[in-house]
Formats: sequence, structure tokens, C-alpha cells
Amino acid sequence: MAKVDLARFHATFFAESLEGLDVMEQGLLALEEGDREQVHDIFRAAHSIKGGAGTFGFPEIASFTHVLESLLDDLREGKRDIDTELTELLLRSVDVVRNMIARAQTGEPLIDSDSDSLLHELEVYHGISAPVESVGTSAAVSSGGWQIVFRPHPQMLSGGNDPLRLFRELQGLGPLQVEVEAEHLPALASLDPETCVIGWRLQLDAQVRREQIEAIFEWVEGECELVIAPVASADTESATVTDTQPNSDLAAATAIKQVLTMQAEPGPVRAAPTVALGESSRSIRVSIDKVDQLLDTVSELVITQSMLNQLGEDLAESRLEVLREGLAQLEHNTRELQECVMNIRMLPISTVFHRFQRLVRDLGHQLDKQVRLDLHGSETELDKTVLERIGDPLVHLVRNALDHGIESPAQRRAAGKPEVGCLRLEAFHRGGMIVIEVSDDGSGLHHEAIMSKAVERGLIGPDDQLSDTEIADLIFRPGFSTASVATDVSGRGVGMDVVRRNVQALGGTVTVDSVVGQGTRFVITLPLTLAIIDGLTGIVGGEHYIFPLVSIIESLQLQAKQVNQVPGQGELFRFRGEYIPILRLHNLFACSDAVTSIAQGIVVVVESDGRHVGVLIDHLAGQQQAVIKSLDNHYRRVEGVSGATILGDGSVALILDVPGLIRLAQRKTAA
Repeated sequence: MAKVDLARFHATFFAESLEGLDVMEQGLLALEEGDREQVHDIFRAAHSIKGGAGTFGFPEIASFTHVLESLLDDLREGKRDIDTELTELLLRSVDVVRNMIARAQTGEPLIDSDSDSLLHELEVYHGISAPVESVGTSAAVSSGGWQIVFRPHPQMLSGGNDPLRLFRELQGLGPLQVEVEAEHLPALASLDPETCVIGWRLQLDAQVRREQIEAIFEWVEGECELVIAPVASADTESATVTDTQPNSDLAAATAIKQVLTMQAEPGPVRAAPTVALGESSRSIRVSIDKVDQLLDTVSELVITQSMLNQLGEDLAESRLEVLREGLAQLEHNTRELQECVMNIRMLPISTVFHRFQRLVRDLGHQLDKQVRLDLHGSETELDKTVLERIGDPLVHLVRNALDHGIESPAQRRAAGKPEVGCLRLEAFHRGGMIVIEVSDDGSGLHHEAIMSKAVERGLIGPDDQLSDTEIADLIFRPGFSTASVATDVSGRGVGMDVVRRNVQALGGTVTVDSVVGQGTRFVITLPLTLAIIDGLTGIVGGEHYIFPLVSIIESLQLQAKQVNQVPGQGELFRFRGEYIPILRLHNLFACSDAVTSIAQGIVVVVESDGRHVGVLIDHLAGQQQAVIKSLDNHYRRVEGVSGATILGDGSVALILDVPGLIRLAQRKTAA
């Protein structure tokens, strides 16, 4: 048999292992809080990573996780209790394995000083701290070894289980002899490669506990016939065929089969990764219901296409109505298909939220603060691209909240607060957008300190009168900080300009409100997807501009007398109890032949972060969906524009960035 290149399956192993490490990390944090049930999930994840590493050629990872698994096995069997020291050791082990996988992805040596040192710590901890078994448990050890009868059910392989992996695990306990039961093996012509038709008899010559063997076979519980007995009393039926050493080609073939049959799981299905995983994963986990919906929509689209093709072969005036119906159906099918594909890209924000459990725990210990993390709306879904890029801004906000928002236990006691501070992350949908709130019950923003620092830096004048909202907004200025001493964690304001810039790059906004002594709340508003938006098309001098529908408050026609020219503030008009500025789009983008009279044009009122501006255009051309193309990739970033799209006639329309337009209007009125 030709040698099989297992490297093609490494990306799948990396993806599965990184997911397993996330499970381990979250489970360890929950275990530290007293949830003993988590130990089984943690052990299974470590066991799976170890087995996969051995199968796909990463023995260094397999060796490390084997020692890690031994400690977890002691926890699972109740032989040791979880404490802060052990939790810290296990969490560091998760970090080390994650780093080893990262180096495996880039082809670097897997072992470094950190992994070598921690492996030694694990071995010492396990060897010194492991309790000696009492005499009462010795009966579970067979001095003559064990005989095992293992007969898989026919469909066991379809779940991704690999018998050879189980044998390798057994071989790690001691010398192993393997006999194959092949009496039910059919003729080659009728052999189904998806069905297991053989069984095995194994003899393990090792003085180990029955529980150690049972742990190896727990993955196939309910999917096989399994008998484990001491050598002295084991059934000694002879086997028809004997193979004492599974050959490497068979092992490789079975490993490949395991990867392929993973796609047949009845729950989620996986899109095959196109590149090795780095910080940004190129694979997504998709519900089978979403795939079914996609297939149904494609089927309807094919039917409609067939009908239109047939109509095109015999098109007569009498059949124009049929053509219109077909085109309407095609439009309906296309929209459904688009929605299905977009839905596949939607992932729960829990994949980001759960990372902060570890961050909050570690920073709390580092800063000697007690902090409880409350997560709400973790099931809220948004586009995978948005999900990947929102992580860094949230890290800035969380670190700042812990360092300079939430007080120390002593300070909280003095203020009449509980010693344990609360950091809350919440996500929810609102008006076609996703809202993420990061709030704490700490000391809040101190407006006097912010004003003083802003005056010192020349950002505002000493006599300027600012509202609370405007004062809070100062922390988003580049490099602004009220911290007197820089720390290695954060400073309230340090990095906030990065937060706003990154959020705005996603077409979103970020605002802050705070009450001294009660806490601070940051609100991030983001589009659900960066690919397609619903918009309203406006015409300015023959050019097309698209307003995102979610940003539009109202469109109206003003009379000249309704507009006031205010010195230093430009053109203003009264709208719902407030005066808002007018931004002339033809001036901003130098459009010729545009309508310049306000009375002859249309004013579109748009909103962002609670602020409004009226945008003057010639007229509206209707509502449409726009597929967003990035200007950054093809030209350069243009203020006030978030992207471009291709219209039905092949012309280009610019998609307006409403927050950017409002900033431009504010600068123009302040000039």
C-alpha cells in the first residue's frame, strides 16, 4: 500500500485541538469554582488531543498531554482535589500546548524551554503528590495482566472512532498482543469500507488497574462489545487470524478514515479548512439545519433557472407574464440563497466572550482584586469576520475596567460596596445591528481629572464648557490618559483611541457613559455583517451614494426659511426639538451639476451615537441591497465612505460611512 501523506489533515487536527483547549480552559475555570462535573469534559479534551497528536505525527504534543492527562485522571477518580496551585499548573499547561500547536502550524520546533520546564513540573507534581493506593484497591490490579475482547458494532467507524488509536493507548500501558477475529470478513468485492466487520482479542501484559483500561475504551462505550478480565480467568478461545502488530499503512488508512467520517456527524458539520489555522481561523462550524436550508434554496433556484431556460427557447409576447413571474421567483430565490449563505457565516459571540474568563481571573490575581465576570447574550450571532476583529477592542476595554475601573477590596469596603466587583459583558441585536456592552460597577470616570488632563494637553481651553458626554468622549483622543503612573496592564484611556479606530473600521461606533462611584459602561454598535447591507440610494449630480438603512431617521424637504445660518456652526435646522447641522454632499465630494438649493433637494437625516446630521442630496432613487467592496484594498481609505458597490448597470456607487459624515459635519461647524 502506498504511503499516505497525513500532512493534508494537519489543519483539521489543529482546529480540533484548539477547540479542545478552549474546552479545557473554560472547564478548569468552572472546576476551580466548584463544578466537579467539568473534570470529565476536561479529561476527554486532553485525551482527544493526545490521541490526535500521536496519530498525525506530533509525538512531542502527545507526550506532554499524556502527563497532563495523568493528573486529570487523578482528579477524575477523586484521588486529589483541585486547588489554586493545581489549577494554575493546568492552565499553564493549556497555554503551553496551545503554543506547541502554533509552532507546529508554522513548522517550528515544538519543544522550547517553557514546555520542557513545565513538563518537568507536571512530572514532579504527579510523582510527589500522587497518593499511594490503599491495600483495599489492589484487587483492581491483575498481576498477570489483562485479556480484552473488543468487538466493534458495524457502524462504530462512522462516528470517527479509530480502533488503532485505542490500541496505541493500551500499548502505552505495557506490552500488548493483538489477535484479529476475521471470521465475519466478507469477500473483497462486497466489502463496505464504512463498516467494521472484524473484532480483536488483546492481551495487555501490565500490572495496571481495570479503570485505566476502561478509560481508554470510554470513547466507544455503547458502540462495541467489550470484555475485560484478568489473565487467569479470561476466555481463551482461539482466534482465526493473528496479527500481533498493526502495520503503519493500516494505521494511516484508519486515521484518514477518521478524519473523513468526522464530516458525517449528525450534529454540526465542518467546512474544510483552506489554510493552517493561525490567529484567524479559516474554518467554521455549521449547523446541519443551515446546510439543509441552503440545499433547499439551491434546489428552488435550479428549478426556476430550468423554467426560464425553457421559456427562453419559445418566448412569445403571450408568455411575457410567465416571464415576469419567473423573474420575480428568481429574485426571491436569489435573496433566500444570499440569506442562507450569510447565515452560515454567523457565529455566536460566545467564542469571544468565553476567552475573557481566563483574562479576568489572571488579571484579578495580578491586581489583587476580586472580580466576577457576568456574561449575557452569548448566543447572539454575528458575522465571522466581525467576530474575529472585535476581540482586540474588547480586550482593551476589559483590561481597563479591571485596572482602573473596579476598585480594590479595601476601597470597595470603604465605599460601602461588596468586595467582589462585577464586570458585565452583554450582546444583543437592535435595529439590524449588534450591540455589545462592557460595564463595571467600579469608581467611574472622574470628569475633573479628565478635564484637567485635556486642558494640560491643549485639547480644550481652560474656559470651555463641556457636557458630561463630551467630557467622557475625550478619553478616545489618541494617547489620552489620566493615569499618573503607567502600568503593564492598562490606564483608563490608554488604547481607547485604538478601540474607537478598530470599531469604526468595522463600520461601528463606540460610546461611553459613567457615574462617579457607580461605574462605567461602554457601548459598541456594529453591523451584523461586513458583506451586504440594506441601503437607500441617493443621487448627487449624477453620482450614486448609498445610505445604510439602519442609520436613516427620516428624509424630508425643507423650505429655505427653515434653515438658519449660525456663525461658527454653519447651516442648522430644527428637527424633533434639536438643531442639527446640514452637510452638503456635493461640497464634500466635489460633485458637479448637483442641486445646491436646499428647497429643491432632499435632506436625509441620519444618526450615529445619538447624534444627528442632515445630508443634502438631489433626490432619492430607491432602496436596494448592496454587496460591499472595500476601498482600502483597491484604492485607499476615504473619510465619510465605508466602501463601494456595483450597481445593476455596472456603475459604481459609494457606500456612506454615517459616523464619519457626522464627524466631518462637526469639524465643519467648529471651523
